[in-house]
This record gives sequence, C-alpha cells and structure tokens, in this order.
Amino acid sequence: MSVSMTMPILIVDDYNTMIRIMRNLLRQLGFTNIDEASDGRTALAKMQAKNYALVISDWSMASMTGMELLQRVRADEKTAATPFVMLANDNEEGEAAEGRAGASSYLVKPFTAQALKQKLVPVIGAF
Repeated sequence: MSVSMTMPILIVDDYNTMIRIMRNLLRQLGFTNIDEASDGRTALAKMQAKNYALVISDWSMASMTGMELLQRVRADEKTAATPFVMLANDNEEGEAAEGRAGASSYLVKPFTAQALKQKLVPVIGAF
C-alpha cells in the first residue's frame, strides 16, 4: 500500500521557525496537507476535530511538553493509534518518548529531509 502524499499531518512546536522548517522538509518530501499547532492544548483540540495520519511534535514546549501531549494522545481512544514522531534534543529524550510514552519513532535535532524520511518510512510506509 502506498502512502498518500495528501494525508493530513500535524506539526506541533512552540517555536515558529521549527514549524516552518518542518513544513518545508515535509513539502520537499512531497506532502501537501500540513497543519500546525503552537502548543499541546491546541494540538489536542485539532486532533479531536480532525483525524491526522501523522503527528510530529517537539519534546520541549511550554505549558504542555511533547511527552505530556503524547501521553494524552495515547490515553484517548480516538487518537491512541495515531502515528506520533517526537522531535528530541538528544537520544535520551527520544528513547524515553518511544519506550515510556509510546512514540512511534523519534528524530534528534538537527536533521535533514533524508533523515526525516528514514524515520517516517517505518512509521507510515514507503513513499
């Protein structure tokens, strides 16, 4: 089964520059349906209103961390199975997100479009 390049993706980060970078990298990879949220609460509200095929969230955010967001996503029956990639500052954060909270994968910053693709293929399939 091939991945739809129009599948809805949600980027969650409280740093606008990082949202812009992620949006550009996803576009470089061919994805076109990209939404954004600047904090966890907004992300949760968007996820209740729309079914996302993928969530990419930063680990370090104000008011609600990426780990807290991930835990809430996994605890909600409606969103529990949503593929979730954590953007981590180091491998320790990423491994904690995967091991303790159930992230589908993680990616250590900084990264390239190719590194992003290598992490996404096992999560959503080849594209």
